[in-house]
Amino acid sequence: MFSFDDYREIVRAIKATGRYATYEEALDKDSFIIMRHDVEYSVERAHALAKVEESMDFRSTFFFQWTNNSYNILSRKNRDILSDMHERGQHIGLHFALNGMTDMRVIRERIKQEIDMLSNMLGFEINSFSIHRPSPDVLAENIKISGIINAYQDDFFTFDPKATPESELDVKYLSDANHVWRYGYPDEETINKYDKVQILTHPFAWTKKGYDNLENYKTLVNEKYVELIDSIDNECKDFGALRDNFEKLPVEL
Repeated sequence: MFSFDDYREIVRAIKATGRYATYEEALDKDSFIIMRHDVEYSVERAHALAKVEESMDFRSTFFFQWTNNSYNILSRKNRDILSDMHERGQHIGLHFALNGMTDMRVIRERIKQEIDMLSNMLGFEINSFSIHRPSPDVLAENIKISGIINAYQDDFFTFDPKATPESELDVKYLSDANHVWRYGYPDEETINKYDKVQILTHPFAWTKKGYDNLENYKTLVNEKYVELIDSIDNECKDFGALRDNFEKLPVEL
């Protein structure tokens, strides 16, 4: 699992149903399948997965974090990537990190602030968000903000703190969190059992070859290492003479 070929099979299954919808389209439908991606560590891997979708004439929603230690969404390189994805028809949203916030009023205000800032900085409208590692209290709150879509609002997600993979819920939720499909695999048989489905993937988990959890993290760490070396080399004139000392990757595959 977790190779681009595996992902193509998932997209084929979704397209075969004729029920794929964006969040906005799903609001007016009694039957839908939504595909969403929460981007945790790698903008580049999100971009690569978006290209896989484009090759199949498919588009979905990618949620990016504003406050993330692994990538800077406003670097020139990443702004260019997000702009390219937007121009090619992908939907871009905010992956909102609570960062310890528990006051619902403050959370609502901060979501709106971050969406406004992100829209201004990227130059196109952001009108949706998903919450990074949402607490049960936040899910139960069913946050709705005028003009903004919450991936976890009750139109697209059924909150039940006691839910199991066998629970009968209004919306079937499938996620690849922790490199495991805990609530079912989104093949044709599974998604056709339910009228309403939301699928979540994390792009850092998906690569051309496909890896198990450990090997995937190893390749990710090496990619981030190379990115750091390139960034230092581009910024510091004296680093070029020293770069050979850092060419060996930190993790052996």
